[in-house]
Amino acid sequence: MEAVELNGRSVLVTGAYGLLGGWLVRALLSGGAEVVVIRRDSAAHSALHSLGLADAVNVVHGDICTDGLVERALAEYEVDSVFHLAAQTLVPTANHAPASTFDANIRGTWILLEACRRHGAERVVVASSDKAYGPHTDLPYREDHALTPRYPYDASKAAADLISRAYWHTWQLPVAVTRFANLYGGGDLNGSRLIPEAITASLAGRRPVIRSDGSPERDFLYVEDAVAAYLAIWQALGSGGASGEAFNAGGGRPHRVLDVVRTVCRLTGSGLEPDVQGSGTPSGEIDRQWVDPTKLTDLTGWRPTFSLEEGLATTIEWYRQHPLRVRKR
Repeated sequence: MEAVELNGRSVLVTGAYGLLGGWLVRALLSGGAEVVVIRRDSAAHSALHSLGLADAVNVVHGDICTDGLVERALAEYEVDSVFHLAAQTLVPTANHAPASTFDANIRGTWILLEACRRHGAERVVVASSDKAYGPHTDLPYREDHALTPRYPYDASKAAADLISRAYWHTWQLPVAVTRFANLYGGGDLNGSRLIPEAITASLAGRRPVIRSDGSPERDFLYVEDAVAAYLAIWQALGSGGASGEAFNAGGGRPHRVLDVVRTVCRLTGSGLEPDVQGSGTPSGEIDRQWVDPTKLTDLTGWRPTFSLEEGLATTIEWYRQHPLRVRKR
């Protein structure tokens, strides 16, 4: 991925210790930006650590929901651009603990946006999700589809999505929203997610577990393609073409979960078959999801550069070189 020119920019990234956050920070630093991150927990292992970037950023310790924390970070580091990725991202956790999920994903978003409004941030990109659309029979999802979420995580992302765009239409805060497909790539340490669990299990000689019957279909986007899309949206905000807008990005077509895991087993050379432990689609999840990225492509020229097989092969090689233990949830 080509570096974007960011010399002289001070950029705040929330959620920088997650998969997307770590790779985005890498790209921002490569482009010459000064990067500020907010760190809530003290865990020693994260995508930012595994990419060797933890000491290359300015760290503000605390929770974005803490009164005054984001405003202080914006002011002290003279931040002009913000990527808001911080969220509770796990569907099972949202089902078990909806209140804390709503607090992090909804209240955390409006606290950040209000701080950006008061500070006068020049560009803000907020991570929504394809889950915000809810179930639709008319697929792929397009940005003009209604947001009709049914479950706690999906509803939290839809609410954050609507609130974010309201800040443009009401106060002209230059903000855009991303509704991206399922991200994957090296450095994801969360074992409850399909691809890191499948890869680490297969490399260890264990049958990867599928918690559905394998039939749900998902759209997948390799993390470096996702970073390129975020930076394309950031650039579009600078020219005034993206404010108040939502953008999809995905890999181009849906894939059955069972097929994805079988591909992982084939690419690792394990000779294993997935361990299918579920039936149907797990509670609180949508059976079929797929996004149409035409709007983003038409505006910025962005397209995914990795096919699913190429992205999985690259991700598997990363895990071979970085034999990390993923966290179970």
